[in-house]
Amino acid sequence: MNYKQEQYLRVESLIKNSNIFNGDLGNGIYVGNSHPFILQDSQNNLFPPSRKAALNYFENNQISWWNGKLTNHTLSSQIACLNHLFPIREDKETVLSLIRNICPDITDVLEIFSDKYSPAYIQFEAVSDNDHLNEGKLRRGSNCTSIDALIYGVHKDGRKLLIPIEWKYVESYGNENKSLGDSGTTRKARYTELINQSSQLKTEFHDVYYFEPFYQLMRQTLWTEQMIGHKAIETIKADDYIHIHVIPSENRQLLNKKYTCSKMGMEETWRSCLNDQSKYVIISPQKFLAPLSSRNYDNLLDYLSTRYW
Repeated sequence: MNYKQEQYLRVESLIKNSNIFNGDLGNGIYVGNSHPFILQDSQNNLFPPSRKAALNYFENNQISWWNGKLTNHTLSSQIACLNHLFPIREDKETVLSLIRNICPDITDVLEIFSDKYSPAYIQFEAVSDNDHLNEGKLRRGSNCTSIDALIYGVHKDGRKLLIPIEWKYVESYGNENKSLGDSGTTRKARYTELINQSSQLKTEFHDVYYFEPFYQLMRQTLWTEQMIGHKAIETIKADDYIHIHVIPSENRQLLNKKYTCSKMGMEETWRSCLNDQSKYVIISPQKFLAPLSSRNYDNLLDYLSTRYW
């Protein structure tokens, strides 16, 4: 049984035997079919104390939900990201503790004022103010490179850092080559020259960059570099970055697959593409949120450990 199948069974058991989903009976409709792991009310997918605030945040910042609306799919990585991070986004010291757990040289985190509504210390579905990746019109969460979660830190030497977070849950990927066909031609026209100019991405790995999950990581790396390179015209003005990849350690289908583009596992493949290894960090959700155990978040930790860990 793979990790995704284990999580399906876990959620079905929680629906039957707990109140983690606010009494939702499951068997909701998803893509035209009923499934026991699909909620009848999508709002029951969110951590209850943060539910209203999260919905308001998305609506008032004009952020698109994945697939156009708040999903009722319990294994959504967008929902997992929100449930882990949204409840702490206004708590500066807690957000700082998470980042210092990865990089002790970060001494401060700053509010992200490109959120017009309710700016705080974590931003969700982040985009740049201007299109630097040749993607056209930018709408948060839809049809452009959006960052799952973003933190804005200050290094002890004074540099301001972008800290983009890519959040995975049960994802695994096939072998689709996104450089093929008309869509592939469009993608290469957007990104090829940016890859060639990148200080982080090695140019000899163009073939790898058009297979998932490396296609996402490539675009996020370019996004971050371009944000830094164009800081004069961006609200968030940064000098450097750390790219955080949150993946459950149990998701072996994502981490341990031998990818056809490299014949290696996920981390080994991606690190082979990078010039500076210190700018990329893989961490599990439990380890990322470990600092919460010494802070006043028992209710959140109980929820996360029951539902996800």
